Amino acid sequence: MKHSFVSHLFCPKCDTQYTAEDKHQLCSCGSPLLVAYDMEGISKSLTPAMLRDREPSLWRYRELLPVIQPEHVVTLGEGFTPLLPMRSIGADMQIPGLLMKDEGLLPTGSFKARGAAVGISKAKELGVTELAMPTNGNAGAAWALYAARAKMKSTIIMPVDAPLITRNECAISGSNLYLVNGLISDAGRIVADLVKSYSLYDASTLKEPYRIEGKKTMGLEIAEQLGWKLPDVILYPTGGGVGLIGIYKALQELQTLGWVQGKLPRLVSVQAEGCAPIVKAWENQAKASEFWQESKTVAFGINVPKALGDFLVLEAIYATGGCAISIHDEELLKEQQRIAELEGAFVCPEGAATFAAARKLKQTGWIAEDECVIALNTGAGIKYPDTVNVQVPVLQPEERITR
Repeated sequence: MKHSFVSHLFCPKCDTQYTAEDKHQLCSCGSPLLVAYDMEGISKSLTPAMLRDREPSLWRYRELLPVIQPEHVVTLGEGFTPLLPMRSIGADMQIPGLLMKDEGLLPTGSFKARGAAVGISKAKELGVTELAMPTNGNAGAAWALYAARAKMKSTIIMPVDAPLITRNECAISGSNLYLVNGLISDAGRIVADLVKSYSLYDASTLKEPYRIEGKKTMGLEIAEQLGWKLPDVILYPTGGGVGLIGIYKALQELQTLGWVQGKLPRLVSVQAEGCAPIVKAWENQAKASEFWQESKTVAFGINVPKALGDFLVLEAIYATGGCAISIHDEELLKEQQRIAELEGAFVCPEGAATFAAARKLKQTGWIAEDECVIALNTGAGIKYPDTVNVQVPVLQPEERITR
């Protein structure tokens, strides 16, 4: 049986097609490229039942992934993260059907491992030896570590305010790491110049087609873990928005295969009030967002003033009857603490924002009490130690604790 049924690449704006056997970045029109598959071939060769005995990683869906030869797969065991009932926090919100897809358990500590695994594997297959990318932290950490595993060189540029742990992950991998005194958009301009000057592979968000394919496996897993039934709502913390784009693509592919039935879940783009370009665009029913000036949020992973794939994020929201909502930093930090106290889960600030969004949407009636709602926690809270500030009493050795 074929390892992959990848067919070609195509542009979602102008419909130009490209081969999957050659290196491509953006379409000639400037749009990100998407990956297409021989869906008829997959439907004849694969059934949901055939997945049951496969390895518990994202590579269980290899026919729907772009790596043609199995020897090019670069893996650290990523994928098939738990879909956890959140009964206590759900009861607190009056959403008894609340679930969490916990991506903090992935290698490198965040969901970025999915995009890196598939992106690096395909880059290896295409003969890439060196890549460059801007990052807010977690993506750079993942791509640097997976590049090291693939014996590939990497140059990573991140804002000086990026989380220290992600900086260390890049540095220890042997990556060429640089910090910029600015935002990810500033890092992006430096990377663009570097790529042009030295003909490096540009692994910037959506400037290569395969990160989406790794991220879409979140959607494939959610459907499989729910017994090929669909939830009512999926909330996703949105910076570049690749995960939301990927989840939407996965659900469409499952519909085409006939593996899922009925309406697709309403997709919710969750942003921080200090950086909410998608929310503003959605409120204006626009097809693309505008650059968000002076963006700032403690949820550093979603501090993206302008996403290259914003039109794809908005398309997914509109097509599913979803929405976009912004959360104040104080709200998401309070929610992060509630989740830890009620569920014992230390989620990242971006993940906490999705729970805070679910709470607000339930209060407005947008989410009903009987709905199945999935909040995406995109990383481990321990990667953001500075978001938790506590005063802890210090005891002397001779002291006793009295109650």
